[in-house]
Amino acid sequence: MQTSGTDATASAVPDAESARWVRRLGTPGPECDAATAELHALLLGFARSQANRRAARFRVAGPEVDDIAHQATADALLAISTKLSLFRGESRFTTWAFKFVLLEVSSKLGRHFWRDAGPVYDAEEWDRLPDRFGLDPARESEWRDLMAGLRAAIETTLTDHQRRLFVAIVLNQVPLDALAAQLDTNRNAIYKSLFDARRKLRAALVANGYLSDIPGGQR
Repeated sequence: MQTSGTDATASAVPDAESARWVRRLGTPGPECDAATAELHALLLGFARSQANRRAARFRVAGPEVDDIAHQATADALLAISTKLSLFRGESRFTTWAFKFVLLEVSSKLGRHFWRDAGPVYDAEEWDRLPDRFGLDPARESEWRDLMAGLRAAIETTLTDHQRRLFVAIVLNQVPLDALAAQLDTNRNAIYKSLFDARRKLRAALVANGYLSDIPGGQR
């Protein structure tokens, strides 16, 4: 048992580069300032790549994308500095730090998406929906009718809250964590609302002849 504990401790020892990051950032003075500036540049590059990759989906463009990257970097750097003692070395320090950037970029893009009242129905996103559902291109005439029925069901059977969640997550692919942060809720509450929404939609599609009410069938 003692050997196992020793192995577990050894596996959590940071690699040399990660240990160097922690030491420099945790040492007040010029060395910390230099390390902070170096890390900021590294995180900003990563934030920019993530923000640019997701910008179109969240309808963000131009200088606002870079502004989001800068905000995410600043907030991520602050979080890293306050949680530096929590780094245990299970991964590289930069990998650990990038997770803070991902969370901040997702959160800020999600807030931007939700600034406007109501969900946005983008025709291009609707065209991509069959691929996300794995529908057979050879049966386009069938799933075109199904998509039309789904869109009508979303409008007529869901509550405003359910509609916003469904469109945001399924249609516009807003990250769940960003959505939870923006709505000041948690994953379980969102999952419950989505489950209820999907159940309503399926019932409406069955009632209108778009789906067969077969136990164990497609959901």
